[in-house]
Amino acid sequence: MIRDITLGQYYPADSILHKLDPRVKLTATLVFITALFVAKGWPGYLAATIFLIMIIKLSKVPFAFMVRGLKAIVMILMITVVFNLFLTPGDRILVQVWKLKITDTGLRTAVFMAIRLIYLIVGSSVMTLTTTPNDLTDGLERLMGPLKRLRVPVHEVAMMMSIALRFIPILLEETDKIMKAQIARGADFENGNLIQKAKNLVPLLVPLFISAFRRANDLAMAMEARCYHGGEGRTKMKPLVYAKRDYMAYGAAALFLAVMITLRIVL
Repeated sequence: MIRDITLGQYYPADSILHKLDPRVKLTATLVFITALFVAKGWPGYLAATIFLIMIIKLSKVPFAFMVRGLKAIVMILMITVVFNLFLTPGDRILVQVWKLKITDTGLRTAVFMAIRLIYLIVGSSVMTLTTTPNDLTDGLERLMGPLKRLRVPVHEVAMMMSIALRFIPILLEETDKIMKAQIARGADFENGNLIQKAKNLVPLLVPLFISAFRRANDLAMAMEARCYHGGEGRTKMKPLVYAKRDYMAYGAAALFLAVMITLRIVL
């Protein structure tokens, strides 16, 4: 389960998505998320499905590797589906067990919410799998550049977000190592009731927190040793410059959002 989380990982490949400007990928991801909330009915989600499949094909990232990240949200997905299935009122009752009712509206809402949540994870994973942490930092900093006029520490915010994203796979790998070490010593993380499982997590959480603080301290010392003083006056070895393919990608994202809005208005 720990190794199945793909968010924050980078998958090297020679694809057009890997070559796109990180600002384009960040903007397109926001557009895709917005379009998912705009979508209403099967035509909208069908259009989102076609768009997402095309993006996955262009990324050249194995579909099995990308879908593997969905295993980590199975519990959240099930809770979302169950709540929407039984707690959404509707005109026609399909199934009734005691006081629990499944209506046509509840069934439709549960299916659409499950699809939306899956597409959110997969769409966000495409961005992180095709963009290095350094490129993400540069892209975030350039996109938030106008906030500098409001005295917002744009570079520091982008750096913190990039470091947090980069630490996800590192901490997951550390968690996996600690779990295997504790299981080898007789720890049991699966059996028992909820209270026992919570107590069994203590031998896992304590060394994990110690390791995280140690890594954070080492990173801070390394940045200080290299005279890091924030973004003021810093230059880029590879400055971000838009190419023709980036403008085409912006156009494709804008067209997709326009289609989703049109489908919602018309239907």
